[in-house]
Amino acid sequence: MPYRFTKRTGGHSHGAFASLNLAMHVGDSEELVAQNRLIADKFFTPVQYMNQVHGNRIAIIEEQSDDAPTADALVSGIPGVTLAVMVADCIPLLLISKEVVGAVHVGRKGLMNSIALITIELMRDMGATSIQAVMGPSICGRCYEVSADIYHEVIAAHPRSKSSTTSGTFALDLPAALRTVLEGESIPIVDEFSCTVEDPDLFSYRRDGVTGRQAGLICI
Repeated sequence: MPYRFTKRTGGHSHGAFASLNLAMHVGDSEELVAQNRLIADKFFTPVQYMNQVHGNRIAIIEEQSDDAPTADALVSGIPGVTLAVMVADCIPLLLISKEVVGAVHVGRKGLMNSIALITIELMRDMGATSIQAVMGPSICGRCYEVSADIYHEVIAAHPRSKSSTTSGTFALDLPAALRTVLEGESIPIVDEFSCTVEDPDLFSYRRDGVTGRQAGLICI
């Protein structure tokens, strides 16, 4: 199945949003974002976006629409529909099968509310017989510094998320934790990881504050 992870380069936006920002909600010019989204449409087919809220709701997409459902995962079994998950440090998780594909937004809250597992279960209910995961660029365990309370809460549920910054403060490795979740479901992983904070060609909210969003794209 075709998939792609966009970077911040090659678009029309300026300043903090330079240049292929795909998000309408970050303060960028809507006209320029619309032009950027036309670029994304040309990678595969017109793209379906969602309004991501760090929840565990999944939207089943039967046709592409300019309306963005409020959800943190999209699934579709319809050929020609491209699904998008937008990120600027969270993990863009793409789930692939011959029957159904999914695009999942996995941040710290998404890891804790099991959005990936819920999406996998739904895809199986929809007929997916063999699912493969692709993990895209996100913040790494060295860069994701958190408070002691958050650290202990997350590692209690996901021990492999335990990490520390280069200065020795509390940090979380969300990609390591998600890999463990996927391995527990016997799902093979294609690792397209790169740290969003460390890679200047990627948007990073933790690094820049005001910034754009790149996307993971997947279609049947």
